Amino acid sequence: MSGFDAASFLATLPGLPGVYRMLDEAGQVLYVGKAADLKKRVSSYFQKQDHSPRIRMMVSRIAGIEITVTASEAEALLLENNLIKALSPRYNILFRDDKSYPYLLLSGHAFPRMAYFRGTPARGDHAFGPFPGATAVRESIDILQKVFRLRTCEDSVFEHRSRPCLLYQIKRCSGPCVAAISAEDYRRDVAEARDFLNGRTDQVLQTVTQRMQQAADAMHYEQAAIFRDQIRSLSAVREQQAVDTQVDVDVDVIAVVRGEGMVCVNLAMVRGGRHLGDRSFFPRNAVDATLAETLLAFIGQHYAGAPAPAAIVVSEPVGMDETASLPVQQTGRKVQIVHRVGGQRRRWLEMALRNAKLAIVREAGRQATQSQRLQALQQTLDMPDLQRIECFDISHTMGEATVASCVVYDEAAMQPGQYRRFNIREARAGDDYAAMQEALTRRYGRIRDGEGKAADLILIDGGLGQLRAAAAVLADLGISGVAMIGVAKGVERKAGMEQLVTLDGHSARLSPDDPALHLIQQIRDEAHRFAITGHRARRGKARTESSLQDIPGIGPKRRQKLLERFGGLRELKNASVEDIARVEGISRELAEQVYRSLR
Repeated sequence: MSGFDAASFLATLPGLPGVYRMLDEAGQVLYVGKAADLKKRVSSYFQKQDHSPRIRMMVSRIAGIEITVTASEAEALLLENNLIKALSPRYNILFRDDKSYPYLLLSGHAFPRMAYFRGTPARGDHAFGPFPGATAVRESIDILQKVFRLRTCEDSVFEHRSRPCLLYQIKRCSGPCVAAISAEDYRRDVAEARDFLNGRTDQVLQTVTQRMQQAADAMHYEQAAIFRDQIRSLSAVREQQAVDTQVDVDVDVIAVVRGEGMVCVNLAMVRGGRHLGDRSFFPRNAVDATLAETLLAFIGQHYAGAPAPAAIVVSEPVGMDETASLPVQQTGRKVQIVHRVGGQRRRWLEMALRNAKLAIVREAGRQATQSQRLQALQQTLDMPDLQRIECFDISHTMGEATVASCVVYDEAAMQPGQYRRFNIREARAGDDYAAMQEALTRRYGRIRDGEGKAADLILIDGGLGQLRAAAAVLADLGISGVAMIGVAKGVERKAGMEQLVTLDGHSARLSPDDPALHLIQQIRDEAHRFAITGHRARRGKARTESSLQDIPGIGPKRRQKLLERFGGLRELKNASVEDIARVEGISRELAEQVYRSLR
């Protein structure tokens, strides 16, 4: 701690909530933490003697400390989380910053719609979750379609149906769009779907059973058969769920396991008494941390961006003074955090521990495969230090809406957070060489200016022409030391027949079972996927805008209202003059003009 007088610094600290940053001699941030009382928390690093080896090492490197006082501990929590994401300190345990968790949404319409949803629901909508991933949401939607037959179609489709869709035919929707079900009966189905999502499966089963009996007594056998099918589906779902709704309604179960040189945190979510699934996380900088420290880091970072349930079950004992306030600050209510549990909670915890161990085995296998592929490519190219690979691809339709993609492979894995797309604006339509040069110029112009990290190897999806066009860009920018290879599809354009092209014009074909080729294919295919999805989105937007821009009297505001009302150009083309004229700001005469222009 050269030059750092800890005692003098600690004497100046206030007993207020805030965030502290530990710095090394170079001014680099070693650690970011938050505290309800900065003086007590920061002093504990220098006064306690029972720190873990990891924390002792960190304290030995402290050359300075910076603090930021906040208005509350909740504000400190949010600031801490933002700083950890921005700075990635060496001694903080870092979890990947995922997107917000998905929900299942029941809209507030007269005939509510089921939908997969992220974000903040609108007033009147009901969101159920969060779910650990998209698959869990879609599985729940599939169950609700089978049992309650609620609609999933967009409003623009629902409002313009003249006959029921395929989902109605296969008994996955009750057809409210064509009045195949009354508003009252549909509301009843929505209410029962809500009860089901809230964990009241037994109550729903009892209600549907009574309804089936009443239909049978009245000799409405077709209706009774529908209720019978609902009962079967509900019973099957209940048997699959290991729940005890009398004990828990909303619970998160967090298990942490160490093995194979890595640490895994498994998060299982229970909402409304239903086990919605789980997700595994592999944090950085956690190998030398204790399991309790890893749990604390996960709780702090996860609940800074996700709502806390009524109870959190953890696999390791953690200091309640450190954790109890975190979810409370987010929810405004008391949250129970427990380690010693029995009954159903214990079964959920054992399941989470088992899933964490299985996730470690799978991740170890994945890393072994990636390591083998990377080592094979290093040997093939004689680049023993090869780690970071970037791949560029161009996508367009006969020169229309050209998009270039850049995907990144680093740390033995694809890095989606570092992907980039470039809308090609300057290159002549259909000129792939110029498009490649524009993309490389924009990407590596920033790197030349100190923004970002250069690749060890650049893969160009194309032959010698594209490769030389790309190499000319790096030469013009004065960037050297980056290897470049073209990946040509070959004459037969089949997977496994790719040719690797070098700047001197030589080409080579690797064996179809060569791990080095498999890595190149993986990266090239990801670049192609990323480019083509961007191209399709840009092309669709351009075609929509150009079709409406050609109509006199349709400016940006009216164009936006038309697209919002019908949900897209295809639906607008299918609309009648009367439907178009109902849009605010569109007269009958203008509606007829729009109708004729889109035919």
